[in-house]
Amino acid sequence: MSAAEQPEPLLAGVRVLDMTNVLAGPYAGYQLALMGAEVVKVEVPGSGDLARRLGAAPDLSARGLGASFLAQNAGKRSLTLDLKSPRGGEVMERLVRGSDVLLENFRPGVLERLGFGWERLRGINPRLVYCAVSGFGADGPMSGRPAYDQIVQGLSGMMSATGTPGTGPLRAGFPVADVLGGLAAAFAVSTALVRRERTGIGASVDVSMLETAITAMGWGVSNFLTTGVEPSPIGNENATAAPSGTFAAADGALNIAANKQEQFETLCALVGAPHLASDPRFARREDRKAHRDALREELEKHLARRTAREWERELSEAGVPAARVLSVAEALDLDQVEHRGLVHTLPFPGEEGRELRVLGSGVHVDGAALAPPGPPPVLGEHTAEILREAGFGDEEIDRLREEGTV
Repeated sequence: MSAAEQPEPLLAGVRVLDMTNVLAGPYAGYQLALMGAEVVKVEVPGSGDLARRLGAAPDLSARGLGASFLAQNAGKRSLTLDLKSPRGGEVMERLVRGSDVLLENFRPGVLERLGFGWERLRGINPRLVYCAVSGFGADGPMSGRPAYDQIVQGLSGMMSATGTPGTGPLRAGFPVADVLGGLAAAFAVSTALVRRERTGIGASVDVSMLETAITAMGWGVSNFLTTGVEPSPIGNENATAAPSGTFAAADGALNIAANKQEQFETLCALVGAPHLASDPRFARREDRKAHRDALREELEKHLARRTAREWERELSEAGVPAARVLSVAEALDLDQVEHRGLVHTLPFPGEEGRELRVLGSGVHVDGAALAPPGPPPVLGEHTAEILREAGFGDEEIDRLREEGTV
């Protein structure tokens, strides 16, 4: 598809004030930017988003371009603003008046104490969609507590269902609660914008990472609500089916999810053990779940004859879900990932001749991958530009800088 044929982004013309830090909120803002929104990142002068100092490269963190920041802020513009300064409120009011969305992840009540609670915000701009992302939501006995991803993983029950009986509770190896909270926020904002187009009325959206994490556990929670049975840590096994888990092939780990009866029978035939399908221990779903260890032992005898890659190809072609267990580097190197255009190469912020690779979206729109419109911003890079758009003259901007407002 040529540049001239590119469809208009879904959120073209939507301006987002992104007042978020670290991951959950910035991730939400990044998803909106990938959908075409213009995202203005509002940061504290001198320090900015904490994520600017986080990541695997200390030299980048020291420059305010930590890997954690670079990952979730491409395509945004950065404006610095001290809301506690004498004129900070004046600048903020103008920004709110010209925006469609305000996204923040302060602790509940912080923005209100700074003079910009929901009542004030909608008085300034009745069409505004205000989205607050927090660990536990805007009200309730835990609302004021600090929360990071690990805290939410533990409180949500996720950790209790992860690991093995021998390891005890384990956190997921990536910030799943943060990302889920960000996705929920981006979805809620987009939905609120749809209503606003119909009615002209904005909305206040309150996103709880804890509740989002609990809802994301799916059958682990629904089984308990329906039957009283809590999920337990069973490693790489699937509690609902067998054989469904991670198995040893000749050269490494292979995931197999033969959840349907016909898939199990096909699996048995392909590995050269058709008799297993009629073995009384394995003939039916519940039998296989009750004897999953014995079934694993039998299957791995046959899986050991070939590599995980070979089994992946043969089983998948026969309709049995199967795939190798890959590292992040191997996953990004998959032909499928390259074909879909998930990874995007951008100019490195503030450095000529250096490139930065970031992830786009897992969503394609009208057949096109969603790419960030530009690199992540240097702290305060667009302050003067955005203030001019808000109606400030150059002399006023100079005074705001001298006063420490921006």
